[in-house]
Amino acid sequence: MRRMLLEKTGTAIWMSHLDLMRLMQRAFRRAGVVLHHSQGYTPHAYVSMLLPLSVGTESVCEIMEYEIDADIAIEPKDMNAVLPQGVRVLKVYESDRKAKFLTELSASLTMLYDRGVPDGAAQRIGALLNGESLLVEKRTKRGMDETDVRPMIHNTELTVVEDRILLTARISAQNPSLNPALLTTAIERYLPQDKPDFVRYRRLEVYDENGEIFR
Repeated sequence: MRRMLLEKTGTAIWMSHLDLMRLMQRAFRRAGVVLHHSQGYTPHAYVSMLLPLSVGTESVCEIMEYEIDADIAIEPKDMNAVLPQGVRVLKVYESDRKAKFLTELSASLTMLYDRGVPDGAAQRIGALLNGESLLVEKRTKRGMDETDVRPMIHNTELTVVEDRILLTARISAQNPSLNPALLTTAIERYLPQDKPDFVRYRRLEVYDENGEIFR
């Protein structure tokens, strides 16, 4: 399988998943690369993201799969020359690893407090995320449902820096998946006194079932 490692930063984080897919297809055309398409009345280009990213989240580890008709080499610089600021190809490669083996991801949450970090907030948040259970409203196949997301949180680290708390978490990526924003939802629900005024989300890396970086 042909893959690209991408980053999505800056103002590009407000681009939706579908807009990103359309952008990448246009970028291939502008770079002179013909994507392989399905057959039939409504052919679709063979291009997809392994883990669609939520709007408003930065990432430096997005993986895109694609197929092309010609056996040509694509260089990151060829794609970056036709991509807008904030979307950048880091690596082009081939891999035989199936997407189902991508099971975990690490994400950072920068929680900002206009009036400074409340005393003891980091300790309370750490205890909440590492407790025996953590019920939040999560979208499931049945719709919104109360779900215990604690088994989906594998590791957390918190650091207080001036007016913010830096939270790094290793969480489930799929089957089941956990949106990092649900960690903030849990804080708002159970620790309203420690609710941040603004949060920045950033996906840092993706891993397989053995904890190794997935590519």
